Amino acid sequence: MIKKESRNSMRVVRHERIRSKIMGTAQIPRLCVFRSNKEIYAQIIDDEAKTTLCSASTLDKDLKIKNGSNIEAAKVVGEAIAKKASKAKITKVVFDRGGYLYHGRVKALADAARENGLEF
Repeated sequence: MIKKESRNSMRVVRHERIRSKIMGTAQIPRLCVFRSNKEIYAQIIDDEAKTTLCSASTLDKDLKIKNGSNIEAAKVVGEAIAKKASKAKITKVVFDRGGYLYHGRVKALADAARENGLEF
């Protein structure tokens, strides 16, 4: 019997491989994306100081998202994280897709963040 690795364990391996190559600094922090079945989360992280500079997710009450697991919700979160970053005077980030394919909700979040002023 062939034992197949779970999708999430393979994603974690990909994420570790990505994280070995990219790192957020104070000048260019890391935009990290986590996608669950129901929600999507984005954080801007300074890895040198080990702090989260700002974050946005579909759980935020001010965004008023009914369904957090679709592309429209990801676009709203991308806009929100870009606006919070501009308030924190952050213009450039390094994009960390979290081991997910750059497709669908992850791509929608990244495109919305780019359209609203983040550079990566």
